[in-house]
Amino acid sequence: MSGPLPLRPRGAHARGAEHGEAYGADDTLALRLARPPRTGPHDNRPRPRPGVALRPARADDPVDHLAAELAEEAGAAVHAYEVAALLESQGLTGDRIQETYGHPDLFSLADAVYRRVPRSHPKPPVPPDPWRPDHLRCALRGLLFALPGTAYVLAQGAWGTASGLYGLIAAALVSWAWSQALSHRAYSRLATGRHEAGRTLLAGAPLGIVAASVTGLLVAGPGAAALFAVGQSCYLAAAGLLLVLGREKVLAAALLPVVAGAAALPWWQPPELLRTGLPLLTVLLAAAAAGHALRSALRTAPVPGPVPRLAHSLPYGLFGLAAGALTAVAGQQEPYAVIVLTLSMGLAEWLLYRYRGLAVAALHASTTPRGFRLRSARALAVCGAAYLVPLALGAVLVGANATRLVLLGAVLWTALLLQAFGVAWPSVAPCIAAAVCATALPLTGTVSTPAAQLIGCGAAAVALLAVAVHHLGRPTAHA
Repeated sequence: MSGPLPLRPRGAHARGAEHGEAYGADDTLALRLARPPRTGPHDNRPRPRPGVALRPARADDPVDHLAAELAEEAGAAVHAYEVAALLESQGLTGDRIQETYGHPDLFSLADAVYRRVPRSHPKPPVPPDPWRPDHLRCALRGLLFALPGTAYVLAQGAWGTASGLYGLIAAALVSWAWSQALSHRAYSRLATGRHEAGRTLLAGAPLGIVAASVTGLLVAGPGAAALFAVGQSCYLAAAGLLLVLGREKVLAAALLPVVAGAAALPWWQPPELLRTGLPLLTVLLAAAAAGHALRSALRTAPVPGPVPRLAHSLPYGLFGLAAGALTAVAGQQEPYAVIVLTLSMGLAEWLLYRYRGLAVAALHASTTPRGFRLRSARALAVCGAAYLVPLALGAVLVGANATRLVLLGAVLWTALLLQAFGVAWPSVAPCIAAAVCATALPLTGTVSTPAAQLIGCGAAAVALLAVAVHHLGRPTAHA
């Protein structure tokens, strides 16, 4: 059956309407004169038991009094059957129903009470926000993205020639790509257990260090730059491991040596030994902290679970490569713009959580798919603007081009948002296209690098916005 059967015979509404009974959505608790039941040759309503006379209707109808007493409970009912169960719980007997309320049985009385009480379904309580962001943690993670740059300020020139700098950039791109893919795989395993995530990190982090170090060596050649690339690769691998395992405070403590050394530069020029020793100390501290965190994770009890395929992490690695390339191109033109971008990552992560919370609230507030799409698009616009407006102000403060930085920030933030919902390839493809455009078009000599950035990031931002509105406007994406 598709629904409960009606308690009144077909045509009962019409007969009631002929005699002044109005049943509908506008029923109220106002007292009404009850009409005595009419019988006819074709009336198939249940008859009272023989020998029991139904009470005649009167102005002070007891059914109205009963409906008023049970208004709160009966108003929340979605069908008269629920009222019947309520009346039965009150201990009403068949004799009392017929003698006191003038109805032949429990279901007839329940139907009368149900029609007399307006519907007042209470709204469910608003559940707590499952995506409430941790403000301190997001702010700390934003600093952790920016503070490693102080090592380059402190050890400026340690990589020697321009080829050494390109070697560091190439090694960093490999590290970012590998770290993104490994982090995705580790987070997937973390849903099963910390032991499984630890095993994934133990197997993947050393391979990432080797791949990035070899890349730096091939580009820069043997020398100080290659050694610096090895240290950079070790730090990035250790930092990624600590972030996955939730050890942000430990990583911040490991960065204190280079932060303190860079902070003293305006007043004191440290000797060369400290310029190279403090970054090396940070690398050693981060590696030791990562080893301790990894050992703690591996000590937990293993939990059986499915192992995700390696191909599932491929788009996340490509996103890391594309994001690194776009950031490197922007840094080549305007280094201070990259500092603003890295500092904004904490706000970006906070807004990712905030959007998810607003989307869950929109699910509770919406009654139609169209209403949810509108609320989801509004939340997307609010969170996107909350990220891009401060980014534009930061670009103005450092004298950078606000348009290029805002478009780059829009690409990165929207792609990260889609990846948080598992939308991998549709979010990565525009980023790869933007990176190819920003790096390849200037080589043709027809378009300058800033113009190529505008073209690539502008097209990618529009494409990612369309993907976000389409995918995130569906309620099933937030289930």
